[in-house]
Amino acid sequence: MKIPRRCSTVILSSLSAGVVPPIGLEYIAVGRKREVEAILRDLENIENGGGAFRFVVGQYGSGKSFLLQLARNNALERNFIVADADLSPERRLTGTKGQGLNTYRELISHLSTKNRPEGNALELLLQKWIMDLKREVEKEGIAESVPEFLNALERRIKDTAFEMQTYLYGHDLAKVLLKYWQGYRDGNDELQQSALKWIRGEYEKKAEARGLGVSQIISDETWYEFIKLIARLSVKLGYKGMLVLIDEEVNLYKITNSVSRNNNYEKILSMFNDIMQGKAAYLGMLVGGTPQAVEDERRGLFSYEALKTRLQKSKMLREGLVDYTAPIIHLNTLTHEEIFVLLERIRDVFCAHNKIPECLTEDQLLTFMEMCVNRIGADKLLTPREVTRGYLALLNVLYQNPDETFESLLQAGKVQVQAEKNNPDELDDGKYAAFDDL
Repeated sequence: MKIPRRCSTVILSSLSAGVVPPIGLEYIAVGRKREVEAILRDLENIENGGGAFRFVVGQYGSGKSFLLQLARNNALERNFIVADADLSPERRLTGTKGQGLNTYRELISHLSTKNRPEGNALELLLQKWIMDLKREVEKEGIAESVPEFLNALERRIKDTAFEMQTYLYGHDLAKVLLKYWQGYRDGNDELQQSALKWIRGEYEKKAEARGLGVSQIISDETWYEFIKLIARLSVKLGYKGMLVLIDEEVNLYKITNSVSRNNNYEKILSMFNDIMQGKAAYLGMLVGGTPQAVEDERRGLFSYEALKTRLQKSKMLREGLVDYTAPIIHLNTLTHEEIFVLLERIRDVFCAHNKIPECLTEDQLLTFMEMCVNRIGADKLLTPREVTRGYLALLNVLYQNPDETFESLLQAGKVQVQAEKNNPDELDDGKYAAFDDL
């Protein structure tokens, strides 16, 4: 396998820690072809001025975050801007202590483009916009050295800003864009940073932003409206649209106060209706959650009747049938064959990274798989995360201890599994990761 060392380093370190690699997913992705195709169709709809809202639902370790990251990488490659955030007790969709605004700030801090995939791309995005307009003016034969150049450039910037005024809160965004331009034109870094601070939602009070000439600041109540504005603005700046990724929806399920929890579910409903009714152009949203956080009718999304009626499966779907146009993408556990292919690909990445020949044979991989499959509870808990962590531990031990053999390490693993079988009542999540303790 030929793979850049930076990619192999990130892949191996991320998988060993049980997290999704931010890059290089194409080297190890297996078993999610139809799900990815559904998301790519959504991106096409967004590019054409529509919207998309999906829930990606799967058990812990089933590949939910992996699919979201794969969607992110595909969107960036297709020249979308992408913003992502994980929900937490401090970051929700709405709250009495600014939790919704905290989520917005997290999204904007993680705003990414193809040329800045690591995030913090807001300033780069605006600077690229100005540079692109400069090139347009130059193509008209107006040299940058003549006075008319600046006038022609400013007209184009004002045209973009004024177009935003037709949308809710667009008047304030237009003013801020012009202030950013003025700061750029005059070399006024303070004015530029003030404009960026406003777009990032960092002003606590309207009075603090008075110098920008705006009547509103981004708040817990209005942050989603500004996400819609940024999606529309992204197209004006030369991008295809905007994809928003929100993971760990389970943190809404964990809210103990029913009023607060329902307020967040109401916010989800409002955004879902808005996007699906075509009121949010060039905007897509993917929300990651667990089956319980979605389908629990006591505390999950299905406890909110209006959401349940929109999200529950069609009664036309019998067992085994899947509808990839539905608002929920359910991630089934990878088949044993798919996990085997995943192990092959990880092995190839590991060997390429360490510049060694094939470190495990096909038969040894099959033996390792059989051991994992035969563990107690594997029918329900054999997830890619659990398998890959233990698998990489095995590969690392073999690589760092040349005198050890696959068979000797596997025998140690069998002893551990036998102990689990003898004490089924003591099982916990940690014990299902074979070789984690090596």
